[in-house]
Amino acid sequence: MAVDCFIVQPGTSLNGMARVPGDKSLSHRAVFLGALAHGTTHVRDWLPAGDTEASLSAVRALGIEIERRSATELVIHGGALNAPSQTLDLVNAGTGIRLLAGIMAGQPFPSVLDGSAQLRRRPMNRVVTPLKQMGADIESQNGYAPLHIRPAALRGIHYHMPMASAQVKGAILLAGLFAEGETVVVQPGPARDHTERLLAALGADIRTEGDTITLRPGSTLRPLNYSVPGDISSAAFPLVAALIVPGSAITLEHVNLNPTRTGILDVLREMGADITITETGLAGGEPVGTIHASHSALKGIRVGGEVVVRMIDEFPIFMVAALFAEGETYVRDAGELRVKETDRIAVMVEELGKMGARITEMEDGFYLYGAQKLTGAVVDGRDDHRISMSLVVAGLGASGSTTVLDARCTSDSFPGYAETMRSLNADVRVSPITT
Repeated sequence: MAVDCFIVQPGTSLNGMARVPGDKSLSHRAVFLGALAHGTTHVRDWLPAGDTEASLSAVRALGIEIERRSATELVIHGGALNAPSQTLDLVNAGTGIRLLAGIMAGQPFPSVLDGSAQLRRRPMNRVVTPLKQMGADIESQNGYAPLHIRPAALRGIHYHMPMASAQVKGAILLAGLFAEGETVVVQPGPARDHTERLLAALGADIRTEGDTITLRPGSTLRPLNYSVPGDISSAAFPLVAALIVPGSAITLEHVNLNPTRTGILDVLREMGADITITETGLAGGEPVGTIHASHSALKGIRVGGEVVVRMIDEFPIFMVAALFAEGETYVRDAGELRVKETDRIAVMVEELGKMGARITEMEDGFYLYGAQKLTGAVVDGRDDHRISMSLVVAGLGASGSTTVLDARCTSDSFPGYAETMRSLNADVRVSPITT
């Protein structure tokens, strides 16, 4: 069976300017909310990745017409959803299945939401429980997909989230669009606020006061003309590569700078990273700008508390940065990493260990002492896009060639990853192998 792998050669500095693909979280939400809006929504710079394509296919299966003017440009003719003729397959998209569960809970027809074996390992009770409190008729398979949803009358609730989660918050708010009475969500700390920003842009009656979000149903959602900014989670890979490879200096344009997403920039700067950020405007209510990063002498830090939620997807690449930093790095409060596409703590510790890294794994984080010297090796991305891309960056800072097995999964969030890295002068090649 032919499987793509990355071949990484160190020794060249990264230089130049690039754009990263559209924000994954916003691309999911643009499709779902465009489907619910009354009229025609125009979306540019949309992310054509594995996870977002799964959400798009699910919306089409619900009878919504979506014109594909290019890989990254969509015209969505929104309105009433229709009963699907088959199971809605979200493949690997955790965001997709959880947000869609909120929407489907309020529909006058039944549906089944399912996905890959990988998706079936991700916990669903975190959305099932509050949706049931709203009156939803929804059943999981012992807390996991598939989700069976039947028509039910929803009512607004006042829900205190046990953990800060944009997916849970988003599912509740989307269900609240179809509920009787107002829905109030109280979050214990900052979580991505993309759903709130887009709902407000579409004319929903929604307000945020501190950690409390209140949604009143009844407003007709209006369509958007929307350009999706670049994904900070994708930007993190070339940024960290530039920080750890001597002689590097890169610039990334039109990146989403939403403060609920920029935890990785905050911790890298705390480590001593030479990063300059220039805001250039707004896109769909999201602040955007340019990021410049140069090779830096990093130092280890302690990470925990609220910033963890603001950088939860970036911990694999942060672990790579920490290996090149002087002194100790200690991460806590990051147990959520164990229920992502993989157990990202355990997998990163094991795979980086093949390159000579010494990392102590803990229940909710990890500890390491740097700077450490890595040696090129054969490592495995484990069908996890962020693991694969992080191992590529580790290879750029190692001595000798690195082979990262399972490169194809990077298209889940960063199509053209190798090409973007090569445009910045990194020696990253994709090669077929036979297993």
